[in-house]
Amino acid sequence: MDPIRNPYTPNAGAPPAALVGRDDQLQSFDLLLARLERRRSEQSMIITGLRGVGKTVLLGEFREKALSADWVVVEVEVSKHDELGFRTSLASKLRTAMFELSPRSEWTAKLRHAMSVLKSFTVSVDSTGVVSAGLDIEAAEGFADHGRLDLDLTDLFVAVGEAAQDRSRGVVLLFDEVQFLNRQQLEAIIMALHKLVQRRLPVTLVGAGLPQIAELAGDAKSYAERLFKFPGIGNLTEQAARRALAEPAEAEGVAFTDEALHRALTITGRYPYFLQELGSAAWASASGSEITPVDIDHCQGLYVSKLDGSFFRVRIDRCTNRQRQYLRAMAELGGEPQKAQDVAALLGRQSSQVAPFRAELISMGLLYTPEHGYAAFTVPRFDQYMKRILPTFEVPS
Repeated sequence: MDPIRNPYTPNAGAPPAALVGRDDQLQSFDLLLARLERRRSEQSMIITGLRGVGKTVLLGEFREKALSADWVVVEVEVSKHDELGFRTSLASKLRTAMFELSPRSEWTAKLRHAMSVLKSFTVSVDSTGVVSAGLDIEAAEGFADHGRLDLDLTDLFVAVGEAAQDRSRGVVLLFDEVQFLNRQQLEAIIMALHKLVQRRLPVTLVGAGLPQIAELAGDAKSYAERLFKFPGIGNLTEQAARRALAEPAEAEGVAFTDEALHRALTITGRYPYFLQELGSAAWASASGSEITPVDIDHCQGLYVSKLDGSFFRVRIDRCTNRQRQYLRAMAELGGEPQKAQDVAALLGRQSSQVAPFRAELISMGLLYTPEHGYAAFTVPRFDQYMKRILPTFEVPS
């Protein structure tokens, strides 16, 4: 069929033509903004889930909702930064947010104070001297200049919140890949948000990350579980998965047969990204106005090759040989969470000998720890991919 009319979106973070199965999270976000506007407290959210389940897509939907409600949106894709990098990256985003709240010519005392605190937050001294965000304003003495990230970030968030409240608006920070925050950064953010809740200020943070983030947040601050909800999202229900495939095609005058949908859901496991990839491949394989089981069978090779060439490969390409061996050993044991000692035994090693590789893979976001002593893949069906690229498991010498 016409590739220009292909309604499926197998791209990272691309919104699908039919966003289904996420009503609870969207309603929770609406409630969060509505309550904050009325100076009522409400737990924020950090969406958790494996790769490809639609966390980034949800953040995009939250952005649209916030903008429609006249909130200022700050989008941050977290990278592994030291403190200086974290400060300058966040400050740059917040600087833009402040100008969205008000142009310089209309700054109130609260806006000017917030900008001064922002200047303080971004002034730091390293081996080359003074680094700042380039704000043409004096730094606010005594604010965000404590030399401690948690205290400084709290001062900054409070100042931003007071400025937003002064303009009868709110600011929502959307953080993607939250698991890449180090403990100090995560602790500082939680502490700053706690103060915002106490002051009833209209600033909140909604994040998305891999499943371990709930545990990391709890380890950073014990009250994190009272500040946040940690809704986990995964594969879709059968009804939602059928809609995700059928509705975009129907909008283009094309229908799936029931058997074609059944086969498609079995092949994809109802994972959102996999559904988009299979839908795109089926569209390319089919002709006419109906997608049949034969079309699904014919497109499987294209579907798998596209997943292997992009979705899976982009993660394995960063791995060393030892890391690949560890992943292959996990795949040999199966796709479910595996005991560290069982993986080590399969590799012919002691747990302590392979622990560094496991830790590296967790740091890279390829594994997570669902419970103590276990590790699991962060990518659905990654075990099957490892077996495709390394068909024979061999104990390393």
